[in-house]
Amino acid sequence: MLASLFETCKMNAVKPGTYFADVLTRLINARLQSRLDELLPWTYAPQNVAVTD
Repeated sequence: MLASLFETCKMNAVKPGTYFADVLTRLINARLQSRLDELLPWTYAPQNVAVTD
């Protein structure tokens, strides 16, 4: 599952390391409990991190 998320991030021009760090932080802080679909790589929008081209 982790490898699949990693490759999906790359296919969607999202840095995998940055993505995982941000998503885990959001989950720990419980900001998006009812909106988990926003954390999927194809809909992910970082708050304070750069996305690769």
